[in-house]
Amino acid sequence: MPLPTRDILGVLVDNLGKRMTVTPLSLQKATSWAQGLNIPMGGETVIYTGQMYQLMPAIIAMEKVTSRFEESWMNNFFSIGRIVNKFINTSWFITRTSHEAQETFNNLLRNIACLLRSVDVEFGYLYGEELYVGTLIHDEGVNDVFDNHARKVYEVLRKHGVKQVITVDPHTTNMLRSVYPKIIDDYQLDVKSYLEVLAERDMEPLKDIDLDIVVHDSCVYARYENIIEEPRRLLQKAGAKVKEPEYTKKLTFCCGGPVESLFPGKARQVAEKRIIQLKSSGCNIAAMCPICLVNLKNAATRERDISVKDISEYLVEAYCGT
Repeated sequence: MPLPTRDILGVLVDNLGKRMTVTPLSLQKATSWAQGLNIPMGGETVIYTGQMYQLMPAIIAMEKVTSRFEESWMNNFFSIGRIVNKFINTSWFITRTSHEAQETFNNLLRNIACLLRSVDVEFGYLYGEELYVGTLIHDEGVNDVFDNHARKVYEVLRKHGVKQVITVDPHTTNMLRSVYPKIIDDYQLDVKSYLEVLAERDMEPLKDIDLDIVVHDSCVYARYENIIEEPRRLLQKAGAKVKEPEYTKKLTFCCGGPVESLFPGKARQVAEKRIIQLKSSGCNIAAMCPICLVNLKNAATRERDISVKDISEYLVEAYCGT
């Protein structure tokens, strides 16, 4: 018996409508990456995480649980779980994460903040008032819940007088730059990915990356936002030799996400196929999306000679010297 995708998606939709995020994420976990960085609260220009990196440990935990139930008779209990979740947040039980897992993704956000500061970009952060952008619910077509949530996100940004947003991942970039303007009247925000901001600043590396790096393009960055050359220029200027895999740029291949919690088996198959394609061009792989990063890392666990990293890990080494 396949997973009851309607009930699982229903839990995520209910969470967004009632709790402003799809999986449990405390304010402490959502904002702990910024601890000690002394980023000002708010301002006309803010870094907006959209909570994507912070949510990944919970998404990983949920995928592990749902994969155990795939083709199991126990799937019948998900409908009961959804009913209970309307009153008690039962998803806490399937998304428990460790401090170490959270810190892994926190460090990627710290990398991005370091890179922006290295080129004197001044930015604030909304801390506990920053909201998840609703990507998963939008992708699954639950328009009424998503539209209401998008308006709440925009209201928060307007309340703080935000005019420019620097995003950290492709999904948040796409939501704030291309999707929200279609549903919100008089939408006024200048939205750029941190990769675009860094590429515009003509960064100078502190040390060279003497590596062949295979770039895995995010479908969302490449196809929807045309962010293709910026990450390549940043890597090349840092001394890396960029290698192109089979299916690249606008013709990039899926990483298996973001449906890994709904169809874990199929997501793994797609990710494993992509790893084979990437491996044919080199062993050092750069992803630029937290969902891609997780799916490709999981698919590469049996490949001891493959390293899958977030692109910020390469860039921070070259441009911040860390």
